[in-house]
Amino acid sequence: MNKPILKSDQVALGAADFFARSKAKLGFDVPAGLYDPNIIPTSGDPGTDKMLEIIAREQPVRPAAVLIAVVDHPEPTILLTQRAAHLNDHAGQVAFPGGKIDATDASPLDAALREAEEEVGLSRDFVEPLGYLDLYGTAFGFRILPTVAKVRPGFSLTINHSEVDDAFEVPLSFLMNPVNHQVHSKEFRGMERSYYAMPFAERYIWGATAGMLRVLYERIYSS
Repeated sequence: MNKPILKSDQVALGAADFFARSKAKLGFDVPAGLYDPNIIPTSGDPGTDKMLEIIAREQPVRPAAVLIAVVDHPEPTILLTQRAAHLNDHAGQVAFPGGKIDATDASPLDAALREAEEEVGLSRDFVEPLGYLDLYGTAFGFRILPTVAKVRPGFSLTINHSEVDDAFEVPLSFLMNPVNHQVHSKEFRGMERSYYAMPFAERYIWGATAGMLRVLYERIYSS
């Protein structure tokens, strides 16, 4: 693992500013690449983009949805989960509430809300969807469409321990500060590809979760 590369540029981190920017910049158009194997998501990293091209040829598309739940505290937070240690895939990793899109889901948004209810008991009555983030591809063939949402405080959670071990909140100001965005690299079939990590206290946020948080930062604050 390489040493982290730290970015020093700062952004405005106020809650009102974040939610206003999100509403202005996001929408609910579903990208065709969520289901079309011929439309390959891009990451901006040449090694990762090449990996996604290879994966698209070798594996079927696996459409998925996650909820980026931004809790509207005076100092807002993002709700994350720790996946159950007994799972076959990504055991123990930090993730957003979410999962594969079922045929019975009316939309990716509906899938994200359903999964949040199933995994941690977050009632959709507390959730105000703001729009979809960019489509995110993974090495396992998942095409993930994140829904960014404003969550009203006062909800209670019920952890489904068959899927997650814990749910916790991380300050939005920490996750949207590029100083905390470490860049590492790993090898994929002889090619070097980059990935993000955002360690917070005892939680190691990395991989697809950190990658989507970085996309959120770039979409809301850099574009």
